[in-house]
Amino acid sequence: MAELKNVADRARLKPGREPHWQAMTTGNYLGFRKMTTASEGTWVARSRDAASGKQRLQALGAFEALRPSERFDAAKAEAEKWFKHLDRGGTASEPVTVKTACANYVTNLRAAGKDGSARDAEQRFARWVDGAKIGTILLQKLKPGDVDAWRKALAATKATPQDKTQEPTRPRSASTLNRDMTSLRAALNLALEDGHVTTDAAWRVKLRPVKDADRRRDTYLDLAQRRALIAKAPPDLADYLRALSLVPLRPGAMAALTAGNFDRRLGVLTIGKDKHGQDRKIALPPATAEFFADRAKDKLPGAPLLTRADGSAWNKDAWKYPVRDAVAAAELPGNVTAYALRHSTITDLVRAGLDVLTVATLSGTSILMIQKHYGHLNAEHAAKALEALTL
Repeated sequence: MAELKNVADRARLKPGREPHWQAMTTGNYLGFRKMTTASEGTWVARSRDAASGKQRLQALGAFEALRPSERFDAAKAEAEKWFKHLDRGGTASEPVTVKTACANYVTNLRAAGKDGSARDAEQRFARWVDGAKIGTILLQKLKPGDVDAWRKALAATKATPQDKTQEPTRPRSASTLNRDMTSLRAALNLALEDGHVTTDAAWRVKLRPVKDADRRRDTYLDLAQRRALIAKAPPDLADYLRALSLVPLRPGAMAALTAGNFDRRLGVLTIGKDKHGQDRKIALPPATAEFFADRAKDKLPGAPLLTRADGSAWNKDAWKYPVRDAVAAAELPGNVTAYALRHSTITDLVRAGLDVLTVATLSGTSILMIQKHYGHLNAEHAAKALEALTL
């Protein structure tokens, strides 16, 4: 065994591919490798698995930024971190960066058949992680300060305007920030489950979602307000908003509908793309079926069911600002969004006494979510029913 702490002793070591080892603790070693007499040398750690007897190696680097007299202590500290990582059940594979953890998460989503979620996460990572400093950091070296700096930089980023030629001026919303953080948090949690890191201390607190970020979605519009909003919208947007007022779909799911999703003969609408992740069929009342039949008329099955004036499909960048203009023209609260129509239609269905299972099925969400966000309306309905029993 060699003595690696002293610079002069390391300089006298024989060059070769095999490192010179110094025992640290039982089964754990710190190594120093010199390929040539003139080389600075690199550091490596070795640990023996007590169960299998297999030797595991970890490259530590050359620590060239430090003085030669400081390199032993730095290498020893990194080796001890790795030994602790293994003791806690961590893997002995090559170090994983945050960027790699994100790519692994996308791969995992695709393997699970969640292609839509995979695309969404991949786009978020490409925009906010892959080219950022945090993406280059090894998971085992990730610190709360690194995550906090990333979050603050993300929060300070301006929202992309509809016209991409214009400079961003509006701050990103807290709900959008939450969605970006959720994707990164899920990727890091998967890395934790896979043993690439043994604690979530770096992100557990720093990636907590902003509270009440989606409170704006609780804005309720009564029928008169919905009619006013539709009346102030351009004809193509008015069609889209009317559809959202007739069926409690998410705005994105409504925009994704094609002419082939509507069965004119049966008056049935098939929802093939939604956050809930499963196709479902909704039997429409005659007036609503007639509305969708008119929009599907003379269109090929793959054509958008609801189109913009130029014939293209709707998307959130296309409806966001026109909806805002229509809201202002109708003199409605400034926090009204397209999503408010979904919330309003679900609210009306629950208030009308429709059972929770049917409401959940129509809106493409779980019974638990309906109970969580609309359960108080059921309680009011129940109270009125009990009042009718008064003798």
